[in-house]
Amino acid sequence: MPKNNRELPSRAAVIDVVKELRSVIFPGYFWNDSAAKVFPEYFAGYRLNDLYDRLKEQIEIALLYAQPELEQEGAAEEADRICAGFFEQLPEVQQRLLKDVQAGFDGDPAAKSKEEIISSYPGLFAIYVYRLAHLLYKEEVPYIPRIMTEYAHGKTGIDINPGATIGDYFFIDHGTGVVIGETTEIGRNVKLYQGVTLGALSTRQGQQLANVKRHPTIRDNVTIYSNASVLGGETVVGENTIIGGNTFITESVPANTKVSAKSPELVIKKSRSAVSKTDVWDWQD
Repeated sequence: MPKNNRELPSRAAVIDVVKELRSVIFPGYFWNDSAAKVFPEYFAGYRLNDLYDRLKEQIEIALLYAQPELEQEGAAEEADRICAGFFEQLPEVQQRLLKDVQAGFDGDPAAKSKEEIISSYPGLFAIYVYRLAHLLYKEEVPYIPRIMTEYAHGKTGIDINPGATIGDYFFIDHGTGVVIGETTEIGRNVKLYQGVTLGALSTRQGQQLANVKRHPTIRDNVTIYSNASVLGGETVVGENTIIGGNTFITESVPANTKVSAKSPELVIKKSRSAVSKTDVWDWQD
């Protein structure tokens, strides 16, 4: 329940900011406002000013709720500082996202164009939301970073904790079921397929490990295929490594390595039309 007669940040308001910032990061793709077409040179500035005010309001609400001792004036000043830093970093975020788009295009032969990736790929959308949320996570803004990434999780099935550290040229192909934990570190040019878990080993210590590295480190130029699980804070996957599908890894893997699971034994039965009488139970009264 809300405490101290203070409200939580609005999930709907935060999600609206995420949606509308996409039209600024990727201009021309998501603008629905007719003014964007008529006055494109002014529209981005207008939209940014509006989004600044709306995000600042939600950050201030979050700070006041999380810190009952904080006064309104102090919360407003801190929210303004955080919001200013966030918007100052948007050009850098845009450049990183364009590298992610390039990684998607280079890594997916089914992609017909970069425009297709920007406008339709769920992996890129989840990465876009993560890169915004990570900026606020680093500033220790409560609630809002997780609201952002859980929105993307619900939309795409891709769960990226805002605390994860992810390098440039990152690509998630297909994406459904991907989990990236809070203390995961991912280098440059890493590609993940659906169902990959970069997680923590199960523990009963819970909150005692809140500030401990619990998730793996993935070095540069690594590909991890579908349904692989890489677990543990001490687990490091070296650069230029390929992790095969359906593998379960809880210890470090050297660089320049290929890891695969043994193929399971296949049991092939005859089709129903080919089953002989001797293969069928003869039930008698």
